[in-house]
Amino acid sequence: MGKVSLEGIEFHAYHGAYPEENVLGNRFTLDLELDTDFKKAMLEDDLKSTIDYTKLYKLIKERMDVKVKLLEHLGHLIIDDILRVYPEVKKIQLTLKKHHPSLGGLVKYSAVQIHYPEDYA
Repeated sequence: MGKVSLEGIEFHAYHGAYPEENVLGNRFTLDLELDTDFKKAMLEDDLKSTIDYTKLYKLIKERMDVKVKLLEHLGHLIIDDILRVYPEVKKIQLTLKKHHPSLGGLVKYSAVQIHYPEDYA
């Protein structure tokens, strides 16, 4: 079993429960770690035998373009998308941050962390 990670993926998107968030948008950062078996890729040097980072990024970007209210829901949808394309993934750790959320004061970011399959039990 090995780990594939993408860290610090940044997007400007329009997620949030408040109307101004849907108009102004915000900066989001995503860290992702996938546990998968890539022994074949190690031995054969074949991209088809592992997680394609470009394909994974595009999958996440497409999901980030669809407005939702909650980070929890967005994280869940991203995990569902990953599992649909890469059903061989055994575990996922996702951290999703919204920078400078509209909370009435100075906050660097709000964040959720979701673990698959633990949080789905």
